Amino acid sequence: MMQFARNDTSILGNWWWTVDRWLLGAVILLAGIGLMLTTTASPPVAERINVDTMHFVRKQAIMLVPALLILVGVSLLSLRQLRRAALAVFIGSILLMAATILFGSEIKGATRWISLGGLTIQPSEFVKPSFAVLAGWVLAARRMGEEVPGYIVSGTLFLLVVVLLGLQPDIGQAVVMSAIWFTQLFIAGLSMTLVIFLVVGGVAGLVAAYYIFPHVAVRIDRFLDPESHDSFQIDRALEAFRSGGLMGRGPGEGTVKQVLPDGHADFIFAVAGEEFGLFACLIIVSLFVFVVVRGFARLLQNNDLFVVLAATGLIVQFALQALINMASTLSLIPTKGMTLPFISYGGSSLLALALGMGMLLALTRRRTGLASWSE
Repeated sequence: MMQFARNDTSILGNWWWTVDRWLLGAVILLAGIGLMLTTTASPPVAERINVDTMHFVRKQAIMLVPALLILVGVSLLSLRQLRRAALAVFIGSILLMAATILFGSEIKGATRWISLGGLTIQPSEFVKPSFAVLAGWVLAARRMGEEVPGYIVSGTLFLLVVVLLGLQPDIGQAVVMSAIWFTQLFIAGLSMTLVIFLVVGGVAGLVAAYYIFPHVAVRIDRFLDPESHDSFQIDRALEAFRSGGLMGRGPGEGTVKQVLPDGHADFIFAVAGEEFGLFACLIIVSLFVFVVVRGFARLLQNNDLFVVLAATGLIVQFALQALINMASTLSLIPTKGMTLPFISYGGSSLLALALGMGMLLALTRRRTGLASWSE
């Protein structure tokens, strides 16, 4: 157990007594649960593609090391360093997203991944946390009296990301980006008239996506009328929850992972429900709720607008991604291929979420006196 004296003025000592250790612990616990569920959910997937049984488990365990280093390393940053890091990550992510559209591999009708040095990366995962911090930065600068056109700059960045996501296409990520930006605009003091206008515009965008992107139309039609379309994955996921009951069938005893192609990724919540039962699923949900509530509770103690806006964007991203995954698995919304934060298998998702939570931990650290805009 890491221990530091309260009068320890070293970088790590100061970090230990100012960081939210409860939030840090909850995130690490989620990652541990994710590795455990990957261990039970991924072997059948590995066998189907003729690789070693522990292939995905080993890769996830290896990726946990840099993820934890990113989580802790980013949480050590000052506000100024955090803004610079977010800018660098955003620029790099945008360039990689453009390269992905031009040179990436098409998988399941979408071009979202690019190979770099033997690693397959999904750049859009990294653009979400960096955008939340950058948008919070420029919006707060405008309110602090600086000559920064916060609405225009953040809107331009938002449109750039959404256009690139539309070209992949990845409408689910565009919805998450929209939720982040709209929430930040609302907190930054945008007039209610413009907020309503943006919400209406967002709804219109979803309607347009239904007619423009065939895969969106198929998923919505399948959700509205399951009997007229193939709903194999959702049907198997719901059967898994019913089979698991309150206490589950036991570790390794589930059958849904044998038939679901994404049982270790998008549908890992169904595997948890079948093998560990309702109580285990409620524990996972409670951990997500704890992270969200704890994050907002820390913001109530902060009067720095940048911190409030950036952290709110990061929390909204985390909460919405978890909600979309679980709601899709439970057939409460149309299916969307989005990972369950820190639980689903996926290197890009794990590293990007560690980056986002590291940023949140850095933003919510206790600082003496008033939070400094120039720190």
